Amino acid sequence: MRVATWNINSINARLDRLLAWLEAARPDVVCLQELKCATADVPADALAAAGYQIAAHGEGRWNGVAVLSRIGLADVTRGLEGQPAFGETVEARAIGARCGPVRVWSVYVPNGRDVADAHYPYKLAFLASLKATAAAEAAGGPFAVLGDFNICPTDDDLWDAEAWSGTTHVTGAERAALADVESVGLADVFPRALKHAWPFTFWDYRNLDFPKNRGMRIDLALANPALTGAVADAYVDREARKGKGASDHAPLVLDLDL
Repeated sequence: MRVATWNINSINARLDRLLAWLEAARPDVVCLQELKCATADVPADALAAAGYQIAAHGEGRWNGVAVLSRIGLADVTRGLEGQPAFGETVEARAIGARCGPVRVWSVYVPNGRDVADAHYPYKLAFLASLKATAAAEAAGGPFAVLGDFNICPTDDDLWDAEAWSGTTHVTGAERAALADVESVGLADVFPRALKHAWPFTFWDYRNLDFPKNRGMRIDLALANPALTGAVADAYVDREARKGKGASDHAPLVLDLDL
């Protein structure tokens, strides 16, 4: 079974690239983030023609998450337990679903912007809600939270730790909040995979960051023992980041022996 997560950075703008990747990689389940469209505007017909059901949670111009599956889609949940609002809006940043034997959540954690910005405590509050949701669901069968966490778990997860010191994505409070999510019985799958270690998943569009490999590992898969024990391989599909019109993220892919 193949499970992936990808910040697509606009599902409609990159639909052709998404469909081509689905045909080439043949994932069974895909968690998408940053749809940038309302739920009604998700290209469900095109995805159905490719063999995928979709559960989406969108809000229009920003945010948006989805789960694609070609092995069944049930028990869909939109939003986290006690998810905080930003301003007056509870944003479309989390969706959960059961796909065959696996329960997954696709999450788009707030960026945080700056440690002095209101978005930063909002980010920490969102992670607290994610912990509460995961705690209620992590025991039992294969379970994972996948998505764009906007956090580098360690200094080894970005190209220049010194340059990022004191900024969002690397602060102690964010990393502690991420560890708190893991404390309910989840583990960061990718560093534990057998064949690959510590690649980046995001490269900014500016300053030739991708060809210079100035990236960050911020797209994560946090899984319970029932799923981590089944991981046969994991990789970042760096090829999907190449070329004109690519997302600034690459897919993270897990191969499971269930």
